[in-house]
Amino acid sequence: MEPSDGKADRTTALIVMTMSSFLTPLALAAVNVALPSIGKEFSMDALSLGWVATAYLLSAAIFIVPAGRLADIYGRKKVFLIGLIVFTVASFFMGIAGSPVMVILFRVVQGMGGAALFGISVAILSSIFPPNERGKVLGIMTAAVYLGLSCGPFVGGVLTQHLGWRSIFFLNVPFGVLMAGSIVWKLKGEWYGARGESFDIAGSCIYCLMLLSIMYGFSHLPTAVGFLLVAVGIAGIAAFVYWEERTKYPVLEIGLFKSNRVFALSSTATLVHYSATFTVSFLLSFYLQYIKGLSAQTTGLVLISQPIVQAAFSPLAGRVSDRVEPRLVASVGMAITSMGLFFLAVLTRNGTQLLSIIVSQAILGFGFALFSSPNTNAIMGAVENRFYGVASSVVATMRLVGQMFSMGIAIVIFTILMGKVEITPAYYPQLAKSIRLAFTLSGLLCLGGVFASLARGKPQSSSTASE
Repeated sequence: MEPSDGKADRTTALIVMTMSSFLTPLALAAVNVALPSIGKEFSMDALSLGWVATAYLLSAAIFIVPAGRLADIYGRKKVFLIGLIVFTVASFFMGIAGSPVMVILFRVVQGMGGAALFGISVAILSSIFPPNERGKVLGIMTAAVYLGLSCGPFVGGVLTQHLGWRSIFFLNVPFGVLMAGSIVWKLKGEWYGARGESFDIAGSCIYCLMLLSIMYGFSHLPTAVGFLLVAVGIAGIAAFVYWEERTKYPVLEIGLFKSNRVFALSSTATLVHYSATFTVSFLLSFYLQYIKGLSAQTTGLVLISQPIVQAAFSPLAGRVSDRVEPRLVASVGMAITSMGLFFLAVLTRNGTQLLSIIVSQAILGFGFALFSSPNTNAIMGAVENRFYGVASSVVATMRLVGQMFSMGIAIVIFTILMGKVEITPAYYPQLAKSIRLAFTLSGLLCLGGVFASLARGKPQSSSTASE
């Protein structure tokens, strides 16, 4: 039994974690719609605008596993609250940033806070709710994520058009204050997984540098510097595994990947799925505003169809995964997602009707709903209670690294087909070609991920009984 400082208030925990699951994707999706406006104010090219989105993801991916380990040692609620405060303060300074460098810098700080929000919320809910209710609860939380994604493009479009892009970041501040107050005054108890153990500082540093090298290098492909950084990062993986297998209290339990097939392949499925899907709103935002000439507000309305469908079906998918093998539900979801990506690869042409794009996004949303919460349920059900913080962080890390890879794929394609230029009508044909190629490659990647999802096998019954 996990130690706790008080009786768990399940209702309060679910409300607070659901709010956090709504806030972070809302901020992320809203910023995508605002990127063209940010680019115009600071005269930024397409690659620099890509970094406005990428800096947040890179920072969150680097810090999320250490944050999960710190939460297991020092308390999941405590570390979650600290992350929320960092996220809120960084959002305020994003709103007053006066240069592209400051925008990207505070996005990095915002990502550091977001790492705790992404990585620990699932661990807290998994600590409080029994295994037979986990799928339902994760479905509710996943629905909140997609509701945030649904509101993000619309809210971002309206705010950008009427109040300016800075208002998007100021919007996070009252949400953050409300959530922090709820945690301090309403959420009782504390949850640990490894109380009294030491924190692996050396392993955390190796992990951060390894991931930074790979992700930053990937964004600079196909240059020689990019290949060199990726090679250094791959060497860092070997060094990280070597260290973690020999330290008493590792920041990441490597044995989870080596001996737990369900955990390893479910995590891989997460990585592949997000690598294939994250750039959808990024690419469509460029396509709709530059090539189709739509306003930010109209673009936001077009982009909400995917997350609305995701939000509608995620609770149902979570409940189904409590009764049907999660891997089967998730695999069907990946197959449907790949179909939606292929449709977008064909549709993104000058003569494309908006209705066709909306329908394709709805297909994506349905596939995503079937994949996300069942896959997370499979991961959390495959580990013991003491690994909830780390497992939750691994899920979020795979999601964020996948999102980074997704952005990296788009940036590499932009680099090869367009170069480092400001987007003007003269470059619209190259932009449209880049978008179609990105959707095609993403569809192929997602289709391949179906096989990793199916190969994971059934979870062992003993794994799910650790409460």
